Amino acid sequence: MTQAAFFVLTALADQPRHGYGILREVEDLSDGEVHLRVGTLYGVLDRLTADALIALDREEVQQGRLRRYYRLTDEGVAALDAEAERMAAGASAAKQRIAESGRTPVVPPVTGPGLAGGLA
Repeated sequence: MTQAAFFVLTALADQPRHGYGILREVEDLSDGEVHLRVGTLYGVLDRLTADALIALDREEVQQGRLRRYYRLTDEGVAALDAEAERMAAGASAAKQRIAESGRTPVVPPVTGPGLAGGLA
């Protein structure tokens, strides 16, 4: 499962959402690390729909525009849960190996806005 698909399924785990709502939720869930473009989002939604992991919940017209709301299916819940378990097991194995190595992870320093862009 791709990172984008994982976060889209996670965004739909608690309630149906429309495209823009999914984009915002993915960004929030990933702490700003995942920025989906609209074209990417709709490609992911099409694949997840074809795989029966999500389904169209309803359509609403707001300010003259059609909003499609998607929801997680029972198959989607099962797939998301399995992927979360797989990721947790992998993270646990990595943490255990690091602990067994006796090495201490180095946390990179936090930089302020603009510093990563090379501004002095």
